[in-house]
Order: sequence, then C-alpha cells, then structure tokens
Amino acid sequence: MSASDQVYSAPREWTHVHPVSPLLGGWAAIAGIGGYWFLNNWSNTGSDGDVPIPFLALGALGIGILVVVFGFLAWKFHTFRITDEAIEQRKGLVFRQQRQARLDRLQAVDVVQPLIARIFGFAKITVEVAGGAQSGISLEYLRLADAEALRNEILSLAAGYRAEMAARHGDGDRQPHEGGLRQELEHFRLAPTPGSARTAVAAAEERLLVAVPVPRLLASLLLSWGTIVSAVMVVILVAGSVGVAILVPEVDIVGALLSGGLVGVISAGAGMISYSLATLNRGINFRLGISSDGVRIAHGLLETRKQTVPPGRVQAVHFKQSLLWRGRDWWQIVVNVAGYQDDQQAVSTFLPVGTREDALTALWTVLPDLGDPDPEGTVSRALSGRGADGGFITAPVSAKWVDPLQRRFRGVLATETALFIRRGWLVKELIVVPHERTQSLALKQGPIQRALGLADVAVHSTKGVVRPVAQHLDVADAMDLLTAQARRARARRRLQTPEQWMQKVGLLDGAE
Repeated sequence: MSASDQVYSAPREWTHVHPVSPLLGGWAAIAGIGGYWFLNNWSNTGSDGDVPIPFLALGALGIGILVVVFGFLAWKFHTFRITDEAIEQRKGLVFRQQRQARLDRLQAVDVVQPLIARIFGFAKITVEVAGGAQSGISLEYLRLADAEALRNEILSLAAGYRAEMAARHGDGDRQPHEGGLRQELEHFRLAPTPGSARTAVAAAEERLLVAVPVPRLLASLLLSWGTIVSAVMVVILVAGSVGVAILVPEVDIVGALLSGGLVGVISAGAGMISYSLATLNRGINFRLGISSDGVRIAHGLLETRKQTVPPGRVQAVHFKQSLLWRGRDWWQIVVNVAGYQDDQQAVSTFLPVGTREDALTALWTVLPDLGDPDPEGTVSRALSGRGADGGFITAPVSAKWVDPLQRRFRGVLATETALFIRRGWLVKELIVVPHERTQSLALKQGPIQRALGLADVAVHSTKGVVRPVAQHLDVADAMDLLTAQARRARARRRLQTPEQWMQKVGLLDGAE
C-alpha cells in the first residue's frame, strides 16, 4: 500500500506516542544544558587548563547518553488509547499516572505544531474537558496524520454524545442512529480535504467565515498601542541621553548612550519585538470557520495551531477598538472558552483584527440567535453608540466623581439572547455574555460607591481574559439587573442545544 492510499485511524489498543517525542519535546532544554556545561568548561581546556579536551568530549557524550536513556524511558511508559466513552493516557516511570478524558465532557480539541515538530511533520494534540485544573490530556508527539485521525474521531464521538443527549431530553425529533454514536453525524462528513491525509473518520465539512489579510494585520500592529509606546520609549531614552551629554560637558553622547540609554533602548526594542512576534503568531494565517463539530480557529507562523471548540463552549465575547483603529473601523475580539483554565491565552484571540462585518460574523458563530450578521443591527449600534444610545442603562451623574472620563461611555443592555456591557474612552469595548452562559452574579459596592449610591454587577462565566462587570450603576438599576439576569439565565439554559446551534448557522436543515 502506498503512502497516499494509507488510511489513518485512532488506536483502540494501548499505543505509544511517536519515538521521536523526547527529542521534539526536550530539544531546547537539552541544548541549553549542554551548551551551558560546554561553555563553562571550554575555557579551562588545553595545555594550560585544568580540564583536558578528551574529558570535555566524554562529558558531552555522557550528557547525550543520559538524555537518550531518560527520553527512551519516558517514551516507553507513555501510552494512550481511545474508547467509545473516553480517551485514556498512561505515563510516568517513578510516579505513574493514568488519566481519562470523557468524551461527553469534551470542551475543545487542539492540534498544535511547534516549529521543530512542524518541520518534521509531527504535532501534539490537546484534549480539554470540563473539570478543574490539569483536567485535560496532552499527547506529545504524533505524526500529523495520526493526530488528525485522533482529532476527527474524538469530535465525531463527542458530536454523537451531544445529539444523543439532545434526543434523550426531548430537545428534537432526531434520534441516534442504531449504528452507534460514531455514525450519528455521518451525514455531515465529507471526503478529506485535498492535501490532507486519509483518515478513517473524515473531518467535518468546514465553512470559512473570516480570514485576516496579512497587510491588514501588519498595519494593525503598527497602529497598536504596544508598538507606539515602545517607539516613544526609544525616542525618550535617546533624547534623554543626548540631553545629558549637552547639559554635562564631561559626558559625551556616546558615553551617555553606553552608560544607560543604550541598555534602555535595547530593552524597549526587545519588548517591542517580543510583542510583535506574539501578535503576528496569533494573527498570521488566521482563519475562522464553522462545522458540525463547532467553531474552528487556525493560525500561526512559527507555531501553527488548529482549534475546534464545540458549540456552547465560548462563554463571553469582548470587542476592542483602539483610538487609532477607528478611522478604518477595525475591531479585535477575545473570548473566554470553557475548558481552558490552564491556558486561556492560547485560545483567547477570536479575531486578531477585522472589519465591523468580520466582527459581527465572528459574534454570530457564537450567538446565532442574534440573526444573520447585520451592519445596522443591535450589536452594531452598541459598538458605535454612547450613553443611552440603543436603549442602554447608563451610569448616573454621581458617577462622575469616581469615573469622570468614562462615565458617558458606560452602559448595560439586556436583550432576549445576551447581556451587553459597553465601556471605553481611548479604547472602545463591548462585552457580550449569552444569558445561558451566566453561572453566577455578584453585586459589589465600595465605601465611596455606597456614599454616591452606586454599585457594580459582575457576571461570572468561566475563568479567562474577559471579565464582564457593569460598573458604577445606580443601586436600583444594579439590583434590577441582578434579579432579571438570573431569571433570564435560567430560562435560556432550558432552550439551548447543540442541534439548535447547527440549525441556526445553517449546518442542519431541521429535524428529520
């Protein structure tokens, strides 16, 4: 059988990760330790040194042997398998671990390729499930085709569980197929994408919704506050060094720069480069789409990441627009995703930069009950308005004593589907929390707020970068919001199912 005819499938028996895993996962640590030891001892070699060159070579060889031995043992005791109910993992030589991630608790599946793994055609797969910290499973490393086969089967089984639970609770007329969970959504499956490996369970059809052009990403980076602040710091440091040289004749310009200005310039430059690379990696080759598995996100330059987030896992959506983006009406979106308690930063960017239409489309993938993306709809008015525009409840006049700059831009609005919190002066912000994702509510009031008759209402969904808080409301408005939001959350949780999400985004044409 030729490589092109091979069909990859997820293992049902205990299987090792790939033998190269120790080298791919630990190459940086190995290189760092080996390089540090070598440089520390190199200066002492030679005829006048304390360490002979043969000893140095033997030491390097010994380090290499230890790395190989411990790497082999780590690989030997790291196995996994998939069943109809869970994915299981066993690892550890001294301290043994056996972990199980139940597929009916699935939150997200990621296929990640760091640079070195990508060069050689390997990937790691991370399965996030509902639970506390460290509740997921990470398999490092598999061949890319094996990782894709495992991801497809996990998502297929999980989709079957969701459909079965919906039918069991009377949320639709469709019943699971007699052939089992794996066949439940088989009518959504297509042949593999051209250029992809053939897998036993094909990937679900994907509808591309948003792609970020590279020129727009680069322009947004240049117009970001991080780049501007770093550039201003460099100018200030250079100008300060020149000023010191002019005011103090004993110090020349070169000496002033070398004495401290140059260090500051290098630090600012390094910070700007680090920020720029992180932003580029989150935004380059960015694609947002939907499938019967849920929302799909792909991005990355040096490290590529393909994420699949099942329906209902996005808990809160945060729109941001800096002052320098307003002329082009660009927006950034970050989100909270259930199941990523340990690494929210890895999945928080839902749209690195996009037009208003792109931003509305991205929101629609999470909250299709808002209707088709509408540039003139409620959300768009919420993005552009201020004060009571669009029916928002605003902060009272007394809030000017604690929030003089942003008071006029703050507001909160509850629709039938979601809670909207608006704020921002230099940076416009809009937070959207679907009612059914509200887990708890809190009313907060500090001593100054109490004297002014103000209070904050915090909406708790899941841990993440988005923190929905309606600040500096009148106490009566805050109490009404707290009571009404709890009632809305209970009502919406009874209505939402994954199949309803698929119908509203056009992946399911009604009950069969």
